[in-house]
Amino acid sequence: MSTPSGQSTNLDHGTSEAIRAVRLVGESWRTLLDTVRPRLGSLHRRSTSDPERPAISAELAALETLMHHLEHVHGPEIATVHADHVQDAVNLVHYLALRHEDVRQLQRKLGERGLSSLGRCEPHVLATVESVHAALEGREPHLGPATLSFEEGRHALDRNTDALFGPRPPGRVPRVMVTLPTAAADDYMLVRHLVARGMDVARINGAHDDPDRWERMARSVRKASDETHRHCRVSMDLPGPKMRTGPLLDGPRVVKLRPQRDLRGVPIAPAFVTLVPESDSDHPSRALPVDPSWIGRRHPGDVLDVVDTRGSPREIRVVEATPKRLVVEAWDTAFVETGTTLTCAGDATRVGMLARIPQCHVLGVGDLLVLTSDLEPAAPWRHGQPGYARIGCTLPSALEAADVGQRVILDDGKMTGTIDSVAADGLRVRILTASPKGSRLRAEKGINLPDTALPLATVTDADLPLLEVAAAHADMVAVSFLRNEHDVDQVHEYLRRVGGEHLGLILKIETTAAFARLPEILLHAMRSPLVGVMIARGDLAVEAGYERLAEVQEEILWLCEAAHLPVIWATEVLDQLARTGQPSRAEVTDAAMSQRAECVMLNKGAHVDTAIVVLDDILRRMSGHQRKKTPLLRPLRSWVDTA
Repeated sequence: MSTPSGQSTNLDHGTSEAIRAVRLVGESWRTLLDTVRPRLGSLHRRSTSDPERPAISAELAALETLMHHLEHVHGPEIATVHADHVQDAVNLVHYLALRHEDVRQLQRKLGERGLSSLGRCEPHVLATVESVHAALEGREPHLGPATLSFEEGRHALDRNTDALFGPRPPGRVPRVMVTLPTAAADDYMLVRHLVARGMDVARINGAHDDPDRWERMARSVRKASDETHRHCRVSMDLPGPKMRTGPLLDGPRVVKLRPQRDLRGVPIAPAFVTLVPESDSDHPSRALPVDPSWIGRRHPGDVLDVVDTRGSPREIRVVEATPKRLVVEAWDTAFVETGTTLTCAGDATRVGMLARIPQCHVLGVGDLLVLTSDLEPAAPWRHGQPGYARIGCTLPSALEAADVGQRVILDDGKMTGTIDSVAADGLRVRILTASPKGSRLRAEKGINLPDTALPLATVTDADLPLLEVAAAHADMVAVSFLRNEHDVDQVHEYLRRVGGEHLGLILKIETTAAFARLPEILLHAMRSPLVGVMIARGDLAVEAGYERLAEVQEEILWLCEAAHLPVIWATEVLDQLARTGQPSRAEVTDAAMSQRAECVMLNKGAHVDTAIVVLDDILRRMSGHQRKKTPLLRPLRSWVDTA
């Protein structure tokens, strides 16, 4: 064997012989056990004289008593869950009892005695505590008929996962969920390609598109699943009460042509822009619409004269010409707006209607922002100008519930602030964190009020069209922005209204309120036969703080494993790979950690098909090393010479 530096390292001769014996002679295990048994007996005799053993035994007995007590206390709630989830609910309550007190000292003492430290007990809590207790006292464990065994606890999670997501793919446990783009409604081959590449669950985001597109996406998934002989289920997202910023005044209708320059400012590559017929309503936003007959008279090499918005004369050269399209290049910066005249050897045309440039506020630390219920377009404001910025909020009732001193988080955490005052015209928010050069706040960006009890319904009659499509064409529905168990009850009621009781229920945990009430939310959700939990790390990180995200994520994983409910690991998984085709090192590690969940969500992107394949490979590799919190001790061939 060699070290990474290439220096030779000699194994102890006796150790080498032992390794060879274990590999070559199967019976050597029996010999080894015969040798070790007398030592085990000696250890047991010493353990019976362990002065701390009675106290440790008493702690374990107290934990068992507390578990039975809480099971009795929560009996009425357990009685309301679906028959398939009764034991899941009981195990969840047992886990809550275990975590009710600080058991770290107990864990240390157990570990020092070579016993389980209770650190991997989630699927079978009572069985673990009783088995450890029995081992400590040198007796057989006494598991009651209603107590989940180790095998039954592990099987319960697998059973619930398979029921929700369908049969597991060969070689890995976690399924791959992919958010479908709008194009999937009309591009069947795109959907088929994603299914063939390894998509196990297709996610349709109800915050975008319309019922007709949702239905076409779902039908395409069914068809692709049949044709590829791969199981792929359909999940539909309820958008939930997401607060967003209102509109700002539109900017000018102008396109900027900017060539690439070197460090001395010399142009080294031109700016390109496409000229299209102004009658073509489906042209790119940066294209210049002009008279189609004028386009037909142009040829490669033609020089177009233009005076831009600053009065600067510019020359633009045609590099590609077809009867319906020109591609031109500019070697000087030019601003071309609606109505600008383009001339070629006296033959002139005017640029048609261009799209307006979206505007924004630019806010710095200490600036004042007024959030108002008025959704009239606001004038853009920059740090350093007189006065303050003002912008609408799409959920006025949230403004009425907020109070002085509460936090406000803008645009997924790009800016944060606190409420200075509450007035009739809105909330005055003092910006506390922003980019040193100022952060841009645009229309339709998220607003989070993590300290405010929002009087908002998770699902309303406006969601009925989506729920009706889901009931007819989907396998599960994901609920956004849950806050408590009553929101879950409300969703159950709406599902009954549309005949969707058969749908799986995905609980998206993306608020600190939902995290704080997660045990109650899970117990109410388990009134449905099919339940899963999504760790929506985007909004959850915004509300809880990025520094707490890993901790919160861990706790959700533990609690869901105790309830035997599958978890979806979501937000920015292999995001750079999906968007650009090249992954970052950090996101590969994150993808490997996602092996601890039962499903991993990829967002849409130009290279999402590649991301599916890479994620599948990572999950298959990790499946031999870890399952949930438990390392799987497969042989490490990298370190031990097998010759």
